[in-house]
Amino acid sequence: MADLNGKVAVVTGASRGVGRGVAEGLAEAGATVYITGRSQSLEEPPQERTIQATASAVDALGGRGIAVAVDHNIDAEVAALFEQVAEEQGRLDVLVNNVYKIPDPPAWGGGFWEHPISVWDDQCGVGLRGYYVASVFAAPLMIARKCGLIVNISSGGGSDYAFSASYGVCKSGVERMAKDMAIELMAYDVTALSLRPGAVKTEFILDAVATGSINFDLGNAESPRFTGRCIAALAMDPDKLEKSGGVFQVSELAKEYRFTDLDKE
Repeated sequence: MADLNGKVAVVTGASRGVGRGVAEGLAEAGATVYITGRSQSLEEPPQERTIQATASAVDALGGRGIAVAVDHNIDAEVAALFEQVAEEQGRLDVLVNNVYKIPDPPAWGGGFWEHPISVWDDQCGVGLRGYYVASVFAAPLMIARKCGLIVNISSGGGSDYAFSASYGVCKSGVERMAKDMAIELMAYDVTALSLRPGAVKTEFILDAVATGSINFDLGNAESPRFTGRCIAALAMDPDKLEKSGGVFQVSELAKEYRFTDLDKE
């Protein structure tokens, strides 16, 4: 399979966590990666957990990182992002919808009636509507060239209870969104699918484990870059359109595409 040199990707919400891991995985294959988020650092070197830090990591891994400050609650900023991509690159090959707002305070348990209503807005606003808006602006760039890949990052919460009712609605929604977008994009040879990482060692999880806020088996968890390598493999697959509309587990695709996690190299 070909590599991703000359290919252009947008990864939303990539200052940390799975988003950063996705950007790094695409960078290993040589892609140009636009990295969005609100956390910025104008220092040199940039502070960690910022879009500039992710861009630096992408550069170091062999790709080209371009940090763009975007608030995915503001449609005009999202539109401007894709206008920038079109002007600078003239193409878009991969969109990874990953942006997500962890509710503050996190909704770990209890009943939905006990959670602030803002929990719904945090999860289903940025984490569901944000996916839709980014896809609206990305799709024409892919349709114009009759190729492309849209990946919605989901989780097991798409089918089974996890964390809260609002979280489940969010993840179920992103999976149904990809399924229906796939139908509408099929005639243009653009692939849309959902991807479920397993338990991932994100900064948020590592911080929570360190403070004793949650119990989490780090020994069996995936690195964020494992998901990135999965998306890189999907992007390089000439037959990826056959997977359009599906929901896939990262660990299962690792067997098919024969990529490994950082801890298992």
